[in-house]
Amino acid sequence: MDGFAKYLGRRLFQFFLVIFLGVSLAFLITNLSPVDPVEQSVALMTNFGATDPRSVELMRQALQELYGLQGSMLDQYLAFWGRVIRGDFGPSLSAFPTPVMSLIMSALPWTIGLLTLSLVITWTLGNLLGALAGYYRSNLLLKFSGAAVMALHPVPAYIIGLCLLLAFGFIWPILPISGGAQMNLQPGLTLDYLRSLIVHGTLPALTLVLVGLGSWFISMRSLVSNIVTDDHVVYAELGGVSSNTIFSQYVARNALLPQLTGLALSLGNVFGGAVITEFLFNYPGVGRLMIQGIYRGDYALVLGVTTISIIAVAVAVFIIDLIYPLIDPRVRLS
Repeated sequence: MDGFAKYLGRRLFQFFLVIFLGVSLAFLITNLSPVDPVEQSVALMTNFGATDPRSVELMRQALQELYGLQGSMLDQYLAFWGRVIRGDFGPSLSAFPTPVMSLIMSALPWTIGLLTLSLVITWTLGNLLGALAGYYRSNLLLKFSGAAVMALHPVPAYIIGLCLLLAFGFIWPILPISGGAQMNLQPGLTLDYLRSLIVHGTLPALTLVLVGLGSWFISMRSLVSNIVTDDHVVYAELGGVSSNTIFSQYVARNALLPQLTGLALSLGNVFGGAVITEFLFNYPGVGRLMIQGIYRGDYALVLGVTTISIIAVAVAVFIIDLIYPLIDPRVRLS
């Protein structure tokens, strides 16, 4: 129990350190942006007739106070952390006066659903194909599948997304290319709405699957190719153990453990791919929300989405870190 407490303590320290550094960096980058959200809002409002100098100055001060942009950068930084702890990022500049947190909470379930589905499919399929290709190296079908997966691996997400969009949206228009569900359907656990969710999420999810499949395939095939030459595998083969048993119990099981660590490390990259994919297919997740905030100069929205994304990825990695010792006895502490 003492060993687990030490392990948990280290992981908690890393968890909070990652959040602190990531959120601090996001604040610094956003704060150093040449776009001044307050001046942008003031300029927009003065276009509608608020031209009195005193009114403009009062408006500027009110907006600076509202978004925590008063004082030095250190004062703004400390005020920002106070808002992060409270979960209050202020109102969105582009959707004023809607709170940023409300916009994020409405978009977050879409991104979580898309990423969870695509990551589970990518990880499972990539590892399965990689393990089979590494163990049954003479199989022509697996060789062809491996070549196709590796050919897609270096292609950027937006290229694959555009190809799928053109193929299934225009050449063979069998799937919707925009949105998360039909606008005329009431959200709920009905067959029509669930079907709409599936068909609208197919192309974004397929894009993320095709982008991420190659890395899991390559790493798993390499791991299996090394494990099949280990002594315990050779002895099992000499002992007459069936190839299917050797593959499932001796090879694939051991090769999956490092892949679980890789799953935690890949979450950041997967989210980065989801940002482009959601924008490309107009999928109503936080990725599209972030790009809209960047285009509109919405300082509060960009910072809020970035902060919540960093925390969400850190939480997912922390959970995987806690599960890993339960799966691999070699990393359990006494």
